Amino acid sequence: MPELPEVETMCRGVLPIVGHRIVAAERPPCGRKPILFQPAIAQFDRRVRDRRITGIDRLGKRVIIELEDDQAIVIEPRMTGLVLLADPPGPEHLRLRLTLAGDRCEEMLFWDRRGLGTVRLLTAEQLRREVRDRLGPDATKITAEQLREGLRHSRRVIKVGLLDQAAVAGIGNLYAAEILFVAGVDPRTRCDKLSRPQWQRIHAGIGLVLGEAIEHEGSTLSDGTYRNALNNEGSYQNYHRVYDRAGLGCGRCRAGVIRRIVQAQRSTFFCPICQRKTGQHASVGRIEVSPAAGRTVQS
Repeated sequence: MPELPEVETMCRGVLPIVGHRIVAAERPPCGRKPILFQPAIAQFDRRVRDRRITGIDRLGKRVIIELEDDQAIVIEPRMTGLVLLADPPGPEHLRLRLTLAGDRCEEMLFWDRRGLGTVRLLTAEQLRREVRDRLGPDATKITAEQLREGLRHSRRVIKVGLLDQAAVAGIGNLYAAEILFVAGVDPRTRCDKLSRPQWQRIHAGIGLVLGEAIEHEGSTLSDGTYRNALNNEGSYQNYHRVYDRAGLGCGRCRAGVIRRIVQAQRSTFFCPICQRKTGQHASVGRIEVSPAAGRTVQS
């Protein structure tokens, strides 16, 4: 976390800063683990001061703040980073403040509790070379054939393959598990063993799951860390099909119990009945979780 839906929500949330001029950039005093910040704040401030913000973009799991002189502020939230227009969850983890001149926003903030995020100021050429060229097609735009071609020769299991940002950009641990459940594919299946119909179902699952998650402004998990730009929770955690539901009944087949395994040092959740290695599967469909009762229903 945050993954593509959360970062997309951040980008949409800070759109009001477009057209504003940066008055100053500062790193507030923070006694916590320092984040990667390039260049040093004095040079950073000199290069962005008085520059107008011309656009907001997203590259994989990064927020791109475009400036009028073809520079870009690139923020990678990593595990606990938040891009905010409202007051942060707490002052002690504030990493960047942009003071703005305009009629809608006075400032934009980057807050990061664990200190794993990064802030970099890049030229257009640096952005292309160091970010764009290293990422695969965006998960919201990739075609089924691009997805298959990028991973079909890999001997990695598909759950781990979907996390490869050079193959498909934006998918992380949570949404990979949800996508494979929707697709009816066992997360332990090697990429080079998947059939073309399975790749097509995975592609359909990517579109369905990420679209739903963006609609619900991402997932705020039990630690409560992720918030949107106005410091409000997302709601997609109420609609998870398998993630963090180990031991609960499957809402699709009604017979399976969600299992948790560890792959590449990360938790994977799946239904051993719906996601059989034999290739048998239930059809892709929307499964909604009742926030009040925690029950699932197939629609």
